[in-house]
Amino acid sequence: MSEQVLVEQRDGIVWITLNRPEKKNAITQQMYLDMAHALEQAERDTSVAAVVLQGAGGSFSAGNDLHDFLQAEELNESSPPFVFLYTLSRLTVPVIASVDGAVIGIGTTILLHCDMVLSGEQAQFALPFIHLGLVPEAASSQLLPLLCGHLRAAELLLLGETIDATTALNYGLVSKVVASDTLSEATAELAAKFAAKPVSGLRASKQLMKQPYENVADRIAREAQVFIKALHSDAAREAIAQKLHKKR
Repeated sequence: MSEQVLVEQRDGIVWITLNRPEKKNAITQQMYLDMAHALEQAERDTSVAAVVLQGAGGSFSAGNDLHDFLQAEELNESSPPFVFLYTLSRLTVPVIASVDGAVIGIGTTILLHCDMVLSGEQAQFALPFIHLGLVPEAASSQLLPLLCGHLRAAELLLLGETIDATTALNYGLVSKVVASDTLSEATAELAAKFAAKPVSGLRASKQLMKQPYENVADRIAREAQVFIKALHSDAAREAIAQKLHKKR
């Protein structure tokens, strides 16, 4: 693990910090590998209730380090950026993003794969692929229209417009906007809420939410299978017993 990606695990939460503040946390090939490795470890650890992605120095990420990107000998689906994106998209462990300052390019498209996004009021979001003669990545051409509608997605992807935190909240890109100087505290409070939940229930619920669209009857049947299995788990039995005890 390089010093440009810091990983800490405490109280059931894995904190992954992009630590390249002098470049507004622009992401290199090695940083993608480091993040993918940290996510894989978190997924395997059944004690982890959630992962937090954040940036050091007041910005989340200015996107790809273009100089580093162009130096890559070959770019294909097994290259570090795609290894990271495939890993992130397949996680069952919930992911919280804590963003502020520059949230550019993949800094924004990462959010489409997160379960909660807290934003500081000074955050600026942009998907400037079109300015570089490039196209959307990280499944954003599909996920963004589903999230905020075609017209708003076109504004972001076809014009590459920059939006502020309040607009991002209105578009559904973020869950909540807080004062930038309280972002760390708000993120810790949210992470603690996840840490207090049964991990197995969190992961099973997220996995259901990530399933492809299906008709209602098929989804009821899928949920029933998972529900029955969960009901017989030790975690559910303990949680139900505690709930019943409190009601006495």
